[in-house]
Amino acid sequence: MAKTHGHGNPNWTRDETILALDLYFKLNGVVPSPKANEIRELSDILRSMPYHLQAAKQPSFRNPDGVGFKLMNLRQVATGKGLGNVSNTDRQIWAEFGDRPEELHKLASAIILGIGASETEDLPDVELELPEGRLLTALHLRRERHPKVRRMLLDDRRAEGFLCEICDLTRPDLEQPLQEAMFEAHHLIPLAEAGERKTKLADLSLLCACCHRLIHRAMMLKSRWVGLAEARALVVQG
Repeated sequence: MAKTHGHGNPNWTRDETILALDLYFKLNGVVPSPKANEIRELSDILRSMPYHLQAAKQPSFRNPDGVGFKLMNLRQVATGKGLGNVSNTDRQIWAEFGDRPEELHKLASAIILGIGASETEDLPDVELELPEGRLLTALHLRRERHPKVRRMLLDDRRAEGFLCEICDLTRPDLEQPLQEAMFEAHHLIPLAEAGERKTKLADLSLLCACCHRLIHRAMMLKSRWVGLAEARALVVQG
């Protein structure tokens, strides 16, 4: 296999490794030549992702040779045979999805769709990356922070009073603008499942800023989606 000549390229992200492992499964663990259509197609997808636009100007970035090497790395993790310079991300993604190829494929498909969705508006910075990867996390945050989405939720809850659905925080003694400032919209459905469909009230919960950050942190630490009941248990136990 040819050399990638890719020294200095950014490390492979969680999103990219998910896409590579999905291809590995599609190929039934058989790594073809870098000239294979499947390898070239993944190379094109990776080079179109929004976070490495500058690096993608270099021909060595995620080129077919590099994709082939990544598949060999994943084969080493899966079978013990192949290249030995595997990364912690390779091992982590395999540990999470090595026995769940169908779930991985669903996530990979959502990431590919997300690449197209990311072109419509600027993506927010991601501080806490959810298990779905950086791109879907950014799209998730963009939806949650959309003024119309938050306003729709606040308008719906105003009559009954603002209440955090995890910790039960409420401050009716404050002026309404200050009350509103304490609360944020949280999407109950992972973007990998919801796609880019229009957000409905049933998709949302009202959380105080602290609990919203907590539930996102819990998902990051547990490498899976965390629901309101589980987050509430964490708060109560704490």
